[in-house]
Amino acid sequence: MVKMSTDNRMTQVTSSQQEPEREQRIFTFKATQLIWLLLGILEALIALRIGLKLIGANPESLIVSMIYGFTYIFLFPFEGLINSPSSGNFVLELSSMFAMVIYALIAWAVERIVWLVFYRPRGPVVGTTQTTTSEQRNILP
Repeated sequence: MVKMSTDNRMTQVTSSQQEPEREQRIFTFKATQLIWLLLGILEALIALRIGLKLIGANPESLIVSMIYGFTYIFLFPFEGLINSPSSGNFVLELSSMFAMVIYALIAWAVERIVWLVFYRPRGPVVGTTQTTTSEQRNILP
């Protein structure tokens, strides 16, 4: 905002800039970040399951049974796909590793689809300038 004074006139200039479809780009960015966050959480839980199976964690433990139960929802389609080598209580779940790769590919594909459907490229910035002039009257007694 610029104020200039000449004689008895006051001029005020206000400029503002708008970026078209900015909200659409923000939505696209947040949606893709949410997809990657959910994938990261799922991958971490599956990796934790693989680690727990690998060290032979007690499946009767509350936290271990919760992790096994939650990840089973995502791993049952891959159950029996690949034989898991085991030795006593120690199990290497290769099907879980395969599932991690498949879920990463699915998340990447969904993220790309969201990006293609919702993203709008940045256009020119639209500037608006508004000028207001007013006169001041000096009243002398």
